[in-house]
Amino acid sequence: MMLGYYFRLAFNSLKRNPVLSSLMIMAIGLGIGASMTTITVTYMMGTNPIPAKSEQLFYVQLDSWDPERPASEPNEPPDQITYIDGMNLMRDKKAFRQTLNSTVSEVIQPEGDDIKPFDAMGRTSFADFFTMFDVPFLYGNGWNESDDNNRELVTVLSKATNEKVFGGKNSVGQYIKIGPLQLRIVGVLNDWHPVPKFYDVTTGAFNEPEDFYIPYNLGIEYELSRAGNTNCWKSPEGDTFKEFINSECVFSQMWVELPTLSDKQDYLDYLTNYVNQQKSLGRFERPLNNQVRNVMEWMENQQVVSDQSKVITSLALMFLVVCLLNTVGLLLSKFLGKSAEIGLRRALGASRNELFRQHLIESSIIGLGGGLLGLFLAWCGLQGIAALWGDQIGQLADMDWVMVISAVVLAIFTTIIAALYPTWRACSIAPASQLKVQ
Repeated sequence: MMLGYYFRLAFNSLKRNPVLSSLMIMAIGLGIGASMTTITVTYMMGTNPIPAKSEQLFYVQLDSWDPERPASEPNEPPDQITYIDGMNLMRDKKAFRQTLNSTVSEVIQPEGDDIKPFDAMGRTSFADFFTMFDVPFLYGNGWNESDDNNRELVTVLSKATNEKVFGGKNSVGQYIKIGPLQLRIVGVLNDWHPVPKFYDVTTGAFNEPEDFYIPYNLGIEYELSRAGNTNCWKSPEGDTFKEFINSECVFSQMWVELPTLSDKQDYLDYLTNYVNQQKSLGRFERPLNNQVRNVMEWMENQQVVSDQSKVITSLALMFLVVCLLNTVGLLLSKFLGKSAEIGLRRALGASRNELFRQHLIESSIIGLGGGLLGLFLAWCGLQGIAALWGDQIGQLADMDWVMVISAVVLAIFTTIIAALYPTWRACSIAPASQLKVQ
């Protein structure tokens, strides 16, 4: 009953001084808008892209680099592995599931004259890729291990590619020409946009997924155009593709699925034995430095959330503090301007606690208004970021319900904190002095 009464008093107070009330709501809204824009982007950068399996999927690194210097400081192995090592690990099959991946770029050539050929990014991988990463399918499914071994001419298309070439219809069983290959379509993905794109951050953690997927061995056998990062600590012994893949150049990513801690330890032991074997052949001249990192550990290692983003977020939060300090001054002016009303209510029997609750409710309403305004400003800011940066980080410019609720709660909470001192000052007014003035 009293709560409803306090709300009525609060609304009446806000309506009596609309300019001052609007200034406070705007101050809170600007602070919330700026901070939530940057917090949302940073939050989306650091989200777990595959929470159900992130602790079972591990990225493999082997230190096959220059014996005179590490691949990166401090003493980090290369962020990819060689073709030789990748194929050896795939052959030994020591993990529950495993896949070697790389990126290619080819031209898709649709049949007929209605759709012109277009450039497309593709991923070469092994059959386990789709199961390991919980890739959703709209039609069909991925290829199988036999297709990998037999180098079958098969492909999986993204939903966007299927819509562009086949109008969104079920294209499983049909053929599509990609580069020099006439490929049979075995599956079409549903919407799949992991953020970050954890399975290959070397080409951009927030890039769009690929347009098509084909068996890794096809990319090697037909020498498809590589599109990912390639690093070499010494040059290949010749200019041919065969000499390149048999060199110490790293251009592929190795992922394994290890369901238990004992599986992880067994795999680490296997990697130790493998590297020691390679050392006996004259490779891996650096000290033993194998790394097996799960998804979130790998994201942290690759600094997916950059230090620059953290600095910008800190600056936005500091701006929110400045806005709150301005709100403190405005609330102090507003509440002290109600001295006569407060003195009269105290004289009529209202306690300090009742007055304190009343003014905190009024502050909460201001905070709610500022939070809603801040949400709108944050949405505008995120749309601006999406328009400025395009597809590269456009997926980050989206507030989920967690961030929406967080914004409102943050606005109300910070406004109440800002209102504590002005409310205390207002409730400390001696009623007798105000009644004498009146």
